[in-house]
Amino acid sequence: MAAPSVIPVGCGYSSPTLSRHVSRNGGAYSPLASSSSSSFPSSCSSCSCSSSPGLSFSAGVNSNWKHQDFRAQAMDTASQGSFQSSDVLTNGRNDPDHLLVLVHGILASPNDWTYVQADLKKRLGRNFMLYASSSNTFTKTFGGIDEAGKRLAEEVKQVVSKTESLRRISFLAHSLGGLFARYAIAVLYSENTDNQLKLNDDVDSATRSRKASSSRSGRIAGLEPVNFITLATPHLGVRGRNQLPLLLGIPFLEKLVPPIAHIFVGKTGKELFLTDGQPNKPPLLLRMTSDCEEGKFLAALGAFRCRTVYANVSYDHMVGWRTSSIRRETELMNPPRRSLDGYKHVVDVEYCPPVSTDGPHFPPEAAKAKAAAQNDPSNKNTSEYHELMEEEMIHGLQQLGWKKVDVSFHSAFWPFFAHNNIHVPFPSLSSIMPGLELSLTLQKA
Repeated sequence: MAAPSVIPVGCGYSSPTLSRHVSRNGGAYSPLASSSSSSFPSSCSSCSCSSSPGLSFSAGVNSNWKHQDFRAQAMDTASQGSFQSSDVLTNGRNDPDHLLVLVHGILASPNDWTYVQADLKKRLGRNFMLYASSSNTFTKTFGGIDEAGKRLAEEVKQVVSKTESLRRISFLAHSLGGLFARYAIAVLYSENTDNQLKLNDDVDSATRSRKASSSRSGRIAGLEPVNFITLATPHLGVRGRNQLPLLLGIPFLEKLVPPIAHIFVGKTGKELFLTDGQPNKPPLLLRMTSDCEEGKFLAALGAFRCRTVYANVSYDHMVGWRTSSIRRETELMNPPRRSLDGYKHVVDVEYCPPVSTDGPHFPPEAAKAKAAAQNDPSNKNTSEYHELMEEEMIHGLQQLGWKKVDVSFHSAFWPFFAHNNIHVPFPSLSSIMPGLELSLTLQKA
């Protein structure tokens, strides 16, 4: 019997390399064997916000020098991740030139951002236009990540069309909203065809280099992409051990829930548990780690100057640590319990540079494992399928550089509300907001 056709032509997948080994040295990933480079421009592959020497961190280390460097890194992020105020293209009326899109999570609404929006307005000034998305409220989040992403993209287009002064764009997304945003930016992505740089003779070399790098990147909704930030987002889905902490890591529950998830959260549930689509077709979250016919998901992410993931190391009942921080289980260490100086509840920061790989794959054995997970979800079948998919998703996403911020609410008055605390839905939680560094990331952008 012929093997199923598992990947559409032009979807960006190639024949699987089954033995890939990646080691982690000094807080960065490095391949042990050479592999082909990724298809998108190298200028898009790293975070300029963490490119300065001495500003990368090793996970699990929490010393005084690291506390000082974290502060330096945050300030460096503010200056490198965006143009300085002298470069801002504004008219004489101080109209906003930078759109910050706030995207809420599952069963939520723009009201979740009320406090954050007010706080960031004070911190960021009038060059920013803060917009809380309202196209995917409450049960609309059940209709699928792809459908929600398309609605979000259309909403952003309308906002941009109504504000002519906008030149740059950033995203700040919580939980499931991070996946909506990842899909939306692929819809909004366009390659930058303007190769003629209009640089003045009096511009310094650093600014010239920064503008040249930006010109080679793509555009999101016609704007220059700056920051892409997610808070407790399940980038690798919620299938697997402790990926959905609400199930307490109990194998019986982790086996029981995936087949019935769609009853409670619709198409989105299937996509989060990686069981959407036909057995011979890659799940949506795997497709979203590559450039394929459905969209240039990786190129869109790579167009942003800085990509940052905030992840709860514990007390998050909805999203596990490794899926929100895009890590393998073997890469998780015992997190420090002491916060970095001046950043309450931020316990670790790590910059992971891009790793050159041959991209994600969906080999024939993955198709067989997916069929088994859909039709006979035993512990063995589901574990095999999830391990294959998790590794491939990581291979896709790690082709880009990421800054990873680990957050712990173990000393908070309400530690078990970590999933909501991380984006501060209420003023009463402002003291536990890890948003000082977040604000510095966006400040002067």
